[in-house]
Amino acid sequence: MANMAQIKVYGNRSVWDERRGEISDALHEALVSTWRLPADKRFHRFLLLDDGDLVAPRSDAYLVVEIVCFTGRSREAKRALIAALYDSVAPRLGLAAEDLEIVILESARENWGIRGMSGDELALSYRVDV
Repeated sequence: MANMAQIKVYGNRSVWDERRGEISDALHEALVSTWRLPADKRFHRFLLLDDGDLVAPRSDAYLVVEIVCFTGRSREAKRALIAALYDSVAPRLGLAAEDLEIVILESARENWGIRGMSGDELALSYRVDV
């Protein structure tokens, strides 16, 4: 089974390095509750940067979350995830709304290669059209 939602987290290493588990748990709970991803499927990448390598007009706690996923989720599902990230994840991490940015990047299933096959050939045990 494949996850079809991979998360990339960008932030300052000096702020977030020791909180990776906390961030991952909070993000995963939001994805499971809004997009009904399987609880046992978690693909998170932390791209934490040295001070000065993340230039943005925000605080040092600024965090960028990219969700790379198959196309197929409804506009309502995407809005629900974004709302959950601001309403639940940001407060849990002590983030102000202006210090969290979210990008959902969708890609057609045929653009993925997973376990030796094209993503559009992959049988999933869960839906992406939520």
